[in-house]
Formats: sequence, C-alpha cells, structure tokens
Amino acid sequence: MHAPSIIALLATVPSAMACLGYTGGVPKATGTKSLSAPKTLKKNEVFDAGWVRYDRGVKCTGQSEGGDADAVFILEDGATLRNVVIGANQKEGVHCLGACNLEFVWFEDVCEDAITIKGSGTANIIGGGAYHGSDKIIQHNGCGHVNIVNFYANDYGKVYRSCGNCKGNSKCKRSVHMEGTTAVNGGELIGINTNLGDKATYSNNCYPKTQCQGYNGCDKSNGECEPTKAKLC
Repeated sequence: MHAPSIIALLATVPSAMACLGYTGGVPKATGTKSLSAPKTLKKNEVFDAGWVRYDRGVKCTGQSEGGDADAVFILEDGATLRNVVIGANQKEGVHCLGACNLEFVWFEDVCEDAITIKGSGTANIIGGGAYHGSDKIIQHNGCGHVNIVNFYANDYGKVYRSCGNCKGNSKCKRSVHMEGTTAVNGGELIGINTNLGDKATYSNNCYPKTQCQGYNGCDKSNGECEPTKAKLC
C-alpha cells in the first residue's frame, strides 16, 4: 500500500524486513535552539537540522490539548524535516498540515503528542523515535495515509492512533502501514477505527503487547462522544 511513494526513502535506511532490535538512545544533539514561535517549513521545503535540538523553552503541561501555536515545527504540504532532536521543553512536537516526510526525527519527551497529521495525502515517518508518550505518539487527524518505517518507541500508550472522535470522522477513512518498528515498555502499536473503515497493514514489528487494536470511533459533529474498544485488527 502506497509503496511507490516511499521507495526512495527506504533505499536510504536499513532493511525493514525485521524490527531492528534497537536498544534506544536519542542521538547526541549538536546544539540547542529554543524557539519563541513554531518554525514553519513551507510547501515542498526540505530542512535538515543537522542534529540540533529544538524546543519551545516551556514545560510540558501533560495531556492538555494544544494547537499549532504550541508546536515546534509546522510542515506545510510536501515539506520534509530530517535529522533533528525535539527536546523535552515543548508541548506539541511536529504538526503536518498535508503530505509530509519526517526522516530521523527524535523526541526526548513526547508531552501531549509527538506528531500530529492534520491534512490529507501521505505522511512518511522514516526512522527516528520517541520517549514517554503516555497517551499517543502519532496522532492522525487528517484523512490520508501514514507510513511508519523503522521507528523506535519507548514508554508509550499507543504509537499510532487514528482520531477517535474528530469532527467529520464519519466521512474520513484513514490508513496506516507500519514495519520494522521496535517498541518497548508500552501498549498498542496501532489503534484504528474499524467501524469507520480505517485500514492498517503491518509487518516485522517488535512490541510487548498489542500490534493492532480496533476501536469504535465516533463523530463529534453529532455531539460530544468518546470511542470504545473493539476487536483486535
């Protein structure tokens, strides 16, 4: 699924035929930059951070919901962010407004969500990893597809979750493919709304508990609601 869009990216990373068995450790940062506002990558822009640590100079406020103004990076459609460490002093990590590429993006402490996919199109998350995502690491709100390849997660609730109660959910079918991911000290690799037509494919992942959990998602357009667990997927 969506394989042609990631062939070039996969050629630059180790084989994804099996989870890498990576034992952890965020790459050593070459410096630190605390931003007073999100750094926006324009349409189709490529930004190589050279392993600088970026943060917002603020303490995490736990699972309180933030917005674009609280993000460290905002990626417009087609933008690419690579070789960066997102520091602990931030709230909302990276927001993708459309299709995007995240290559070797590391999160020292997830806070609310590490990566929020807000637009349609395909988001490619290649390499990288995240620590301390008590709820979700990758939040998929947009109506599109996400590829997650050779990712690392440590101390997490869910690595990927399609939005359980977004407005417009009843008209939004999302899909995800995950392979070569190593996850430790956590719960679910993938959570999707099976009742709404979400699809997941996965292979060669290492994980301690659940690979794919189905949910009964709902649509806040019809009033306040919360998703419920369904069968494994």
